[in-house]
Amino acid sequence: MNEAQRQLMASLADRYETASFIKDDPSWFMHQVSDPLDQEMTAFLAMCLSYGSRQQFLPKIEQLMNMAQWHPYNWIASGTFDHALTPSPQCFYRLYTFADIHALLTALHDLLCSYGTLGRFAQTAAEEADKKAEDTTDVEAVLSAFATYFRQRGIKGLVPMPYTSACKRPCMFLRWMVRSGSPVDLGLWSDFIDKRHLFIPLDTHVMQTANKLHLDIGKTTGWRAVVALTRLMREVFPDDPARADYALYGYDIDTSTGKK
Repeated sequence: MNEAQRQLMASLADRYETASFIKDDPSWFMHQVSDPLDQEMTAFLAMCLSYGSRQQFLPKIEQLMNMAQWHPYNWIASGTFDHALTPSPQCFYRLYTFADIHALLTALHDLLCSYGTLGRFAQTAAEEADKKAEDTTDVEAVLSAFATYFRQRGIKGLVPMPYTSACKRPCMFLRWMVRSGSPVDLGLWSDFIDKRHLFIPLDTHVMQTANKLHLDIGKTTGWRAVVALTRLMREVFPDDPARADYALYGYDIDTSTGKK
């Protein structure tokens, strides 16, 4: 990246990483609950459903939160969800049925029975990666641990795997959980996951924005492009590359409204 690009990214991040970003964003839901256990569970459920049109998936997240009476941690940990949500073949959202959502909640219930919290599960994965001293960051270990856990229980698509996909939604979820001092991100896991290792959440839309900026990250929205884009954004935010997510969002808004 040249100096002009770096300065542009920095200024856009300053402009768009504000509380107003939350409006009409899936992160809005985790800011409507106060207990950290509810916050991380709300964020996880929002992550699972945040694909497609916002006009379609935001009401589905709200529907799930209403079922949980906005206390999703206890709803799932206690098994109460089993009485509120019938595992039927009826469509809940796009490819996923009520049975798929019930299976997701059952897997989350089992995870909580074993680890107590989502954070403890993530911390265990990060600590195990550190002990192995392999060429894998804490973030990669946590992304893989979550995806593997649900895949082993027959749950496909709701929690994507890194390396074989862009893993956009889980990368977004970890941004929410790890980055502290932000009006948007909660930073609940900042004490055991290093934000320097976070990845940029990448989808087709972000890929198009990168192309507008003439950033060389390849032509397909796979994991290689995620790594390439994150590496470039470390030139702007060396200690916090995921902050560039706000800059890329802001650049797209500015160009679409004629500000740039």
